[in-house]
Amino acid sequence: MRLPDLTRRGLHKVPEIALLFWVVKLLSTAMGEAFSDYLVFHVNPYAAVVAGTAGLLAALALQLRADRYRAPVYWLAVVMVAVFGTMVADVLHVVLDVPYAASAAGLALALAAVFVAWRRVEGTLSIHTIDTPRRELFYWAAVMATFALGTAAGDLTAATLGLGYPGSIVLFAAAFAVPGLGWRLLGWNAVASFWAAYVITRPLGASVADWLGKPALGGLGLGDGWVAVAFTACIVVAVAYLAATRIDVPADQRGGGAGAAAR
Repeated sequence: MRLPDLTRRGLHKVPEIALLFWVVKLLSTAMGEAFSDYLVFHVNPYAAVVAGTAGLLAALALQLRADRYRAPVYWLAVVMVAVFGTMVADVLHVVLDVPYAASAAGLALALAAVFVAWRRVEGTLSIHTIDTPRRELFYWAAVMATFALGTAAGDLTAATLGLGYPGSIVLFAAAFAVPGLGWRLLGWNAVASFWAAYVITRPLGASVADWLGKPALGGLGLGDGWVAVAFTACIVVAVAYLAATRIDVPADQRGGGAGAAAR
């Protein structure tokens, strides 16, 4: 049986980065947090993990099989990674009794290992070069690690460090602004700034979801289920807009040629 060529070049598989990308990314992190917590704490934790794993594998299979960036397929994969990443962090703490500080540190090391391996093999961490199966596998490994790390980091600041959910939102919102301002005003490296902001979106979105859904640690107590439904509706509307307008389609799929990749 012939093995697939993991270095075969194709069309780019991730969207162009603009304001709406960050909006949908934050919505997906919040939705994943609320939906995962609802399944784990209000339905059945074991069934939730099985369903989350199955949903993740199905969504990633669709994304990896796609021949180009397609907004509904890509964002479905992101949402399922968000749900599964929350479950990973929760299992480490709730089931295995790993402290949030330890799980956050361990997941940070895992993310660093992905970045080091990706950089050594491909020579770049730029998402504008996700045009081979191998690069896409590195990309989704990094995304998975950022979601799990962000969940643990958000719980660490809210519970262990005592900031509560409102304090965590302020902290991570300020931290999220730093890479963007550094890149735009101070000339910081674009790739490093992107990934720093990407990592921070997870604890920011998760803190917002927890603040809305949970009654403890300064939360409003609206319920994880209702919060998950609200964020899901917002994601559906936003992704439908992206799919209809194609404003985030990579340049090589808008007649701009395949040369828009590596930068």
